[in-house]
Amino acid sequence: MIVSCQGLELSEGLLRVSKAISNKIANPILEGIKIIAEDDTLIMSATDTELTIEKKIRAEVKQEGETVVPGRFITEFVKKLTNTMIQLEVNDKNQLIIKYDDSESIIQCYNPIEYPGFKNVESEEYFGISQRDFRTCVNKSIFSVATDDSRPILKGVLFDIDGNEINVVALDGYRLARVKKPIKSSIKKSIVVPSRSLNELSKMIEDSDDIINIYVGGYTIMADLGDTKVTSRLLEGDYINYKQIIPVNFETFVIANKEQIEQALERATLLLRVRNNNFVKFDIKENNLCITSNSELGNLKENIPVTVSGKDLVISFNPRYFLESLRVNTNEFIKICFNSSSTPCVIVPTEEDEFLYLILPVRIIG
Repeated sequence: MIVSCQGLELSEGLLRVSKAISNKIANPILEGIKIIAEDDTLIMSATDTELTIEKKIRAEVKQEGETVVPGRFITEFVKKLTNTMIQLEVNDKNQLIIKYDDSESIIQCYNPIEYPGFKNVESEEYFGISQRDFRTCVNKSIFSVATDDSRPILKGVLFDIDGNEINVVALDGYRLARVKKPIKSSIKKSIVVPSRSLNELSKMIEDSDDIINIYVGGYTIMADLGDTKVTSRLLEGDYINYKQIIPVNFETFVIANKEQIEQALERATLLLRVRNNNFVKFDIKENNLCITSNSELGNLKENIPVTVSGKDLVISFNPRYFLESLRVNTNEFIKICFNSSSTPCVIVPTEEDEFLYLILPVRIIG
């Protein structure tokens, strides 16, 4: 293999595909990035067998070929060579010779035959969604996925596709986030995508109205970004029926300024850092929300003017769960819907209904 390309394009490509290299390496070759030179293209790809990222760049290919190079090393190495032309050459010892300016370096490579193969998703089933909406779906849901291994299916995000609408759902047993967006599709399907795959994909796309197509085939999905393809294995198993969890009727409604509640909870959280089982208490009555927290450091009591309709209520929450939902909510005002001190509350924007967040209260004994 002999190929020449721009250092900046090579560096950006390596950096992009290196995101698929896992920090937990069971097989040493998975630390590598596969490089294929063919026609007038250099194709780079990396995988951890769950997530695969492929990137193509323009190149002058003098001799076609392929190899697998140590991924993190070459990514950092080429990052220092963005202002020059680079020639890559693989010799008969399976060493990569990197030539730049009047210098050269040699890197020992892996055997490409041992690198795990992966196929592109060939499916007529897909849905199209604007890049902006896709990022919103991920950013407003992914923080609610489970982080432990007790229920692996909950470490992914549910994509509930139904014709021209998609519900994106994440939950961990204590809270649930749901985002609803319009899409272009004719399929009805539910899939669960690993949160890591979604997180990396969302970083690659733009905040624009351009449509991204997501192809669904078997137990795999693939996002086509033109010169970049992101493929992810889907999680198998039955996801929780989220529709049965979300209450339909409520007895108490609070409309509040999101920023006021967020700032009060952040101050309350400062007091609770010395305790493991921390909570804040909401006392709702007479158009006032009183937030209190107590710890060995001291006590906090803040009154926030709100609009209340329905019954008075005292209820307690883990403040982190409440804060994480407020931080991704971009609306000025929120509506908080309650039934009792022991049942979930639901937080929604007042201006739109695309985002819904459910949180379980903390039960206080005594």
